[in-house]
Amino acid sequence: MLSMISFVKRNDIANAQGLYAVRLRICKERQRRYFSLNIFADNEYWDEKNECFRILKNVRDIKQKEENEQRKRYNYLLNCYRLRAQEIIEGFQRENIDWTLNQFADAFLNKSKQGKIKVYMENHIKTLRETGHIGNANCYAATLNMLEHYDSRLDQKTFSEIDIKFVNGFDVFLQKRGCKGNTRKYYFKALRSILNKAILEKEATEKTYPFGKAGFQIEKLTEETEKRYLPVEYLNKIKNTVSEKPQREYARKLFLLSYYCYGISFIDMAYLRRNNIVKFNGGEYIVYKRHKIQHQKGVKPIKIKITKEIEHLLDSLNKNNPTVDDFIVPIVSISGYTGEKLYNHIRGRYKKYNGYLAELAEELQITDMKLTTYVSRHTMAMMLQRNDISREQISQMLGHADMKTTNTYLDSFDTTVIDEAAKVLYDV
Repeated sequence: MLSMISFVKRNDIANAQGLYAVRLRICKERQRRYFSLNIFADNEYWDEKNECFRILKNVRDIKQKEENEQRKRYNYLLNCYRLRAQEIIEGFQRENIDWTLNQFADAFLNKSKQGKIKVYMENHIKTLRETGHIGNANCYAATLNMLEHYDSRLDQKTFSEIDIKFVNGFDVFLQKRGCKGNTRKYYFKALRSILNKAILEKEATEKTYPFGKAGFQIEKLTEETEKRYLPVEYLNKIKNTVSEKPQREYARKLFLLSYYCYGISFIDMAYLRRNNIVKFNGGEYIVYKRHKIQHQKGVKPIKIKITKEIEHLLDSLNKNNPTVDDFIVPIVSISGYTGEKLYNHIRGRYKKYNGYLAELAEELQITDMKLTTYVSRHTMAMMLQRNDISREQISQMLGHADMKTTNTYLDSFDTTVIDEAAKVLYDV
């Protein structure tokens, strides 16, 4: 059985002097990790059993004396390294930390900031921003900010301390702040994703993992959201009523463009460029991947045939609001933006668009529901379902990664369907 702390000499690779590196080996739960110490030995003077250098007695030769003294110094260093390793492990044990080999390495190599959840999340957020995943970066940043509000000592927390007790306390904290189930779900999904990533990268252990079959159940937080699809009469109002104000008319046309383009989101509309228009099957198509899941494995592109209605809306929008660069929908209004700057610009335009939609709803006397960017998407999906289009086809048109999301959209029937079904009760 291997000792938790030991020193071993390599036997495969020698340096220029024909000596082999002596390394510190740390073992835990059948896993091991080696640490270079800048100490070298040969077979003659290395005591494998006692894990130290052999010291000669009664040495008279000057060169041998010097080499003997060097081996004594090496033994002293090995003893210091052993004590240091023991102190680190004992420190973990005192704090009831189920440490990983990576956490030991952080402590042994004086990288004390690593192996802790806050720094790990900050590094992940930075990577996401640098690779253009701005939406995901913002999600993790919001979660980290909320965790810091919950725990003022989060910068000292290691992964093993993010256990079921911590998670339950965080949930109570969010409830006291007035967060509803879906908002709490948003934070917990981000936290779970970070822990899963850390476990995969050996930064965390599964022993204190707070989610899973016997742990905190995130899906139980799901709340049915208010229905966000338009009755037919409201949809016809938007189709047939030209607004008196240019900003509202701009919003009306964007809303209809989204509706006809299979409920394309505002963000995805904003990112559409000339190269997203492709010719095949005797016509032109808008072909794109949803921005929020474009990097996920197996995501298929959405293909939207450009009909006369879509073509007319694009021409009309561009006539009054010229596009910049090679965008095809006039949402981005400043040329040259890329990366996070472009994303933030689009988010700013998104807020203005929702404001214009609110004004349009008031003008058209749509008073019993809030008109937002999501309404066109939900209305399109519900209209397809009312006309007996299969859920598999609807899911493909929406660009959902799985049917579960589509079913969430469609599982609750609108009141007209329920009302018709209820007539059976009176026809008996």
